Amino acid sequence: MSTPEEILQGLYDETLVGNAPRVLELTEEGLMLDMEPQTLLFDALIPSLEEVGARFERGDFFVPEMLIAGRAMAGAMERLRPLLAETGVQTVGKFLMGTVKGDVHDIGKNLVNIMLEGAGFEVIDLGVQVAPEKFVAAIEEHQPDIVGFSAFLTTTMPMFKANMNALEKAGLRDSVVVMVGGAPVTQEYADAVGADGYAADASATVKKAKALLHEKRSKVPA
Repeated sequence: MSTPEEILQGLYDETLVGNAPRVLELTEEGLMLDMEPQTLLFDALIPSLEEVGARFERGDFFVPEMLIAGRAMAGAMERLRPLLAETGVQTVGKFLMGTVKGDVHDIGKNLVNIMLEGAGFEVIDLGVQVAPEKFVAAIEEHQPDIVGFSAFLTTTMPMFKANMNALEKAGLRDSVVVMVGGAPVTQEYADAVGADGYAADASATVKKAKALLHEKRSKVPA
């Protein structure tokens, strides 16, 4: 049986290389040693995923490496999520995510979800082909801090504006931060549709989401 220090180091190293079976084994070992789920998350899994993001930004890692590391982390999160909920661990914020109507691409979205979860966000994923009215209903139900619209096809990018119009009409625009992203999306396009934020990749999304959330909360009067 490994020591707690060895488990944390192992979780960090194996998440980095995307060894999902070993990450799950080490997670179970840690729990058997009565290690706190938040210790496993904040002292090993999140730092490892942050390192994955840093390597991606430097050009040392590419999308496949990010994906396998993300999947390894996701496996551990499946095990830890209910335990973290029991301990009442404070989430950073609530992020509602979906691929817009007409678009069925979700690899990028799923990777962003994993990175956000790893950073401490509670993520509600509406899946693909999400119509404006479905976004509106989900915002009313879950009251997220941030909503993310994802599009992979150039032809579905106009749905961003349709979604924004739906939020305006429902009187929800001011209550949520809106982020947009996807392969064909640019900062200019995000500005044109009136989004609050844009990020080019999963790692950048986490940083931008945290910054926008901090900005939003600092504006709220005490």
